[in-house]
Amino acid sequence: MIQFIQNLTGMGGMTDQIIATDFLVSAKSAVRNYAAAITETATPELKAVLREQLNAAIRSHENITNYMVAKGYYHPHELREQLQIDLTASDTALHLAEK
Repeated sequence: MIQFIQNLTGMGGMTDQIIATDFLVSAKSAVRNYAAAITETATPELKAVLREQLNAAIRSHENITNYMVAKGYYHPHELREQLQIDLTASDTALHLAEK
């Protein structure tokens, strides 16, 4: 059923990539937000809790990045390859709007 929906929307196997990308962006946002919250917190106890959460968010970001690199969805050290992936994803999104 999922393959049918993917084919119907023209996305093929891109849904895993899109989900992973969204997850990566969310993890990156969490890192940024926890870091900012630590600088605004007055109590040492709360800072310690936020540091634990920050470290967990960093580990999540690393795990997601490693998954995406292994699957070929993300090429952080190959700008041209990453650009091509991003252009393909953008083109797919544009064509979805036409359907």
